[in-house]
Amino acid sequence: MSYIDARPRIAGRAGLIWWLALSGLFLDAFSNSALSAGLGPMTKDLELSAMQVALLTSLASWVAIVFNPIGGWLADKYGRIPPLVIAKLLALIGAGLAAFAPGFEMVLIGRFFVGAAYGIDFAIAMALLAEFTPARFKSRLNTWQGVWYTAVSSNLILAIMFYNMDVGPAIWRYSVGTAGIVALALFVVQLRYLVESPTWAARKGQLERAALSMTKIYKEPFVAASTEDRAPILNQATKGFANVALIFRGIYLPRTILAGTVQMAQSIQYFAVGWYLPIISLTLFGQDFVVATIGALVFNLFGVVGGFMSPKIGKYFGLRKASAIGFGAVFIMLVIMGLSYETMPIALAFLVPSLFILFHSGGPGANGKSLSTLSFRSELRAGANGIIGAIGSTGAALGLLVFPILKEDLGLGPTFLILSSVPLIACIICLVIKWDPTRAALSPDEETNAPQFKSDLAHHNALVK
Repeated sequence: MSYIDARPRIAGRAGLIWWLALSGLFLDAFSNSALSAGLGPMTKDLELSAMQVALLTSLASWVAIVFNPIGGWLADKYGRIPPLVIAKLLALIGAGLAAFAPGFEMVLIGRFFVGAAYGIDFAIAMALLAEFTPARFKSRLNTWQGVWYTAVSSNLILAIMFYNMDVGPAIWRYSVGTAGIVALALFVVQLRYLVESPTWAARKGQLERAALSMTKIYKEPFVAASTEDRAPILNQATKGFANVALIFRGIYLPRTILAGTVQMAQSIQYFAVGWYLPIISLTLFGQDFVVATIGALVFNLFGVVGGFMSPKIGKYFGLRKASAIGFGAVFIMLVIMGLSYETMPIALAFLVPSLFILFHSGGPGANGKSLSTLSFRSELRAGANGIIGAIGSTGAALGLLVFPILKEDLGLGPTFLILSSVPLIACIICLVIKWDPTRAALSPDEETNAPQFKSDLAHHNALVK
């Protein structure tokens, strides 16, 4: 850990692993948004009702609720790499089933596999990123948000290209099928180049394995210390799936509340509004597919800018304050859209949703997963990401499920106003809880030398006497 923290940059094999982990998150975003980009044509092609659209769009998130903690547990117990590679196979299966589905039911089955892949991959990839990132570069984990919007924007560009190929209502099949090609390519490359996290291996007491990983990654000889020279691993979590309970105790409880709040709130606001931007664009700019898709693309380009700016924003303000500011700004944008979307001039119709995406991606959109990843020590990290990711997936599922139903029953304006309560509440919680991993004196792996729960106190006192 100290060797990694001392590195002046993330380069070489470590840099390749870092970007390959981010590429997995690109796939997660690409697979999720593939359905979004072609949702309008799919609705007509399969003659879907509002309830069927809600079920179809939210299913992957409901499945991810289950597979987030499963993926985290697998990664904390068996290592980061095997479940990451398996997730790519699941994404490939899901894309293939959906692209060639004869009807609604088979698309649902495909989305089940996509949700499983998304749930497994996200918790582990963020943990792997953290374990290859020197401490002073913590805020760079937020880069994933820029990668997310790059994937979404890529899907929208492809949707316009497929539309110009005159494929008709089947355009959604091309978008979904392209996600399968990306999954296959990543499966091959990750299988070839990923190396197990040495931090995870060291915290598990597998020093020989950690030394081998370090040698492969940094091209320098590393040797495990002899048994008698090894420092004890204090407060090591060794209870497998029961480790999950630790994140709801002691110093970790407020961290879990903060990360869980940011995760859930940003998921609701993004998947209830940002994910449906192609549909919202049809309402704002008319029923021309290309014009509406270009409108959604403009909105998401603001997400690319905000996402890649978020590391600097997080470094300047801290992840907690950046989240609070972002939630406050998103609240204002939703209120404006709720009160005046029907009467807004065309310039504001572009500007307000664009600012919504900018403030979301520059603040809470990126920070939920980074807060989760940076708040827990290595042998808890992926499992904690899994649980907090499940909380986020619950928010995503609710947002995806609720938006089309509210929009059909109440209209777009009242739907925006109802959803504005989410960032407002989250903003308040971010102001109340003061934990911020980018402002902490010690990393979670370093602070394990101190007792974190009452049950650790006697053991700690015996060691320091």
